Amino acid sequence: MKKTLKNSLVIILGITFLSITSCSSDSDSSSNTPDNTITGIASRTSNLSTLVAALNKAGLAATLKGTGLYTVFAPTNDAFDDFLAENGYDNLDAVPVATLKEILLNHVVSGENTSSSLSTGYVKTLSKGSASSTNTLSMFINTASGVKINGISNVTAADVDASNGVVHIVDAVIGLPTVAAHAKANSNFTTLVSLLNRPGQPNFESVLSNPGTYTVFAPTNDAFTALNTELEPTGGIAAVSADNITKILQYHVVSEANVLSSQLTEGQNITPILTPSQTFQVLLSGGAKLKDASNRQCNIIATDVQCSNGIIHVLSKVLLPNL
Repeated sequence: MKKTLKNSLVIILGITFLSITSCSSDSDSSSNTPDNTITGIASRTSNLSTLVAALNKAGLAATLKGTGLYTVFAPTNDAFDDFLAENGYDNLDAVPVATLKEILLNHVVSGENTSSSLSTGYVKTLSKGSASSTNTLSMFINTASGVKINGISNVTAADVDASNGVVHIVDAVIGLPTVAAHAKANSNFTTLVSLLNRPGQPNFESVLSNPGTYTVFAPTNDAFTALNTELEPTGGIAAVSADNITKILQYHVVSEANVLSSQLTEGQNITPILTPSQTFQVLLSGGAKLKDASNRQCNIIATDVQCSNGIIHVLSKVLLPNL
């Protein structure tokens, strides 16, 4: 009987020891599992340490450790150093938290977008500027030669896979884009940008880079080529006086308003900054169009390119006021 009890006690102690050992092993295994979220990967990447510090300061580290799917364009330490110097900040602590948060969110796109799925065009970030409390900022991706973001930041290492999305490492911090910055980033607006900076013009680029709220109806390069052909009998665009170029450009800008495409209505008259004032009309039947003061019509071919200080809608033709 004593021998039986002794054997039973040994068996019980053995089972207990094995259970404890198993639990300890499970715990050790769990603690050694790497954090493969976006935040976790960034934390293990030496040249992203400033990004991690910025995420912690802005309260976004937990977000990018969560269960949603995100695409993050991650600036390197050198990129942050350049950004701080260019914007007059002594260090990361000098950047206001609210400002830092929106800048960081301007690097984040919803969903998992690998490099092979990226194409030239606009996507929405998670950031907001001062012009709209509802419409998040647009990001212009150019894949003509590698991947360039908003004309300033290049992807240097793509497709770092994470459990909650993907990371693309970039060589410059992507600041909140103004109307002028978005126009300069898109090669379809090179003629518009050149006219904005043409000798004899007001400093349009400076105005559209500054705080304020603007809605810009932006003609493409093809639109200006068509206008040049239209004006060919009188010498083309080159023969248009500086004063009239100013009027044409002002005719495409509305101030103190961030007009979303959803706010455009049939027959609506839009009053731009041109003085004396002239209007153009919105036509929605059969597709969104505008009718200018000369009764010429153009198509709105892209809408709601949200900038920090306004919004851009893209036009197939140049609007002409009465000159």
